[in-house]
Amino acid sequence: MDKLAEGVRAIFDKVKEIRTANTQPAKSFGLGQLPEKSSIEGEAISQVFAQKGDAKDGMYKVTIGRETKIACGCTVGNTMGVNTWAAFAGTSDDAVVVGDFVMLENELQTVLKTLRGNGINIVAIHQHMTGENPRMMFLHYYGRGKALALAQAVKAAINTQPLAANN
Repeated sequence: MDKLAEGVRAIFDKVKEIRTANTQPAKSFGLGQLPEKSSIEGEAISQVFAQKGDAKDGMYKVTIGRETKIACGCTVGNTMGVNTWAAFAGTSDDAVVVGDFVMLENELQTVLKTLRGNGINIVAIHQHMTGENPRMMFLHYYGRGKALALAQAVKAAINTQPLAANN
């Protein structure tokens, strides 16, 4: 119990240290502006995900569905929001990816470690449903870099999911 208390104290001390050094919240992620006009090359991203996405105004989005059963015994999937999606804006050399990731509860830690290990930031972890089986978790993410590298990072996290990787 003492070790747990020491760990919690260390967390609070670190939060206090950071807040003391930065008394005002940041107004941005410090990433600078994207080019005014997006020109993402969707073909290369499609090859990474092995499926076509949707292009609009120079941006590109890929959506990968999963399925689960809800309390009524009904199957819900991609069209009901049980999906992972990645939206890309910017240029091939200076892009941002934002999206939502769906995973089984027992896949959460591996997906988190894979995304963070590839420079993708986690914004939120949450649930959209109750009583579904299997239980699904969702997380929002963003990253900045070369479009192809960002696509590969998201795909690497998808590949950690045995059932999703084959969709």
